[in-house]
Amino acid sequence: MAKPKGGLTAWFGKGKKGDWVDIGAPKKKGKFQKCGRKSAKGKSKRKYPKCVPRSKARSMTPAQRRSAVRRKRAAGNPGGKPRNVRTFVRKKRRANGKKKKS
Repeated sequence: MAKPKGGLTAWFGKGKKGDWVDIGAPKKKGKFQKCGRKSAKGKSKRKYPKCVPRSKARSMTPAQRRSAVRRKRAAGNPGGKPRNVRTFVRKKRRANGKKKKS
């Protein structure tokens, strides 16, 4: 039987879309831990994870990683459900639509 190539297999597997890591729990030498944690009810020492694909984590600067993790943890966990937070912040436009003069 052929192995499925799309869906959750592609999402969580290795490759372009898969291999998710926690950018909030870095290891030494620029490596990352796998996404997730064992328990959310105080048993786990790891803080709330911010997960992205490994390829995206490598392309982010340390400041971008810190920002994403800070916003994810600040959003909280209302009702026990994870809250989705954008990895990158969109730049705000000015009210009149014109660019700011330098």
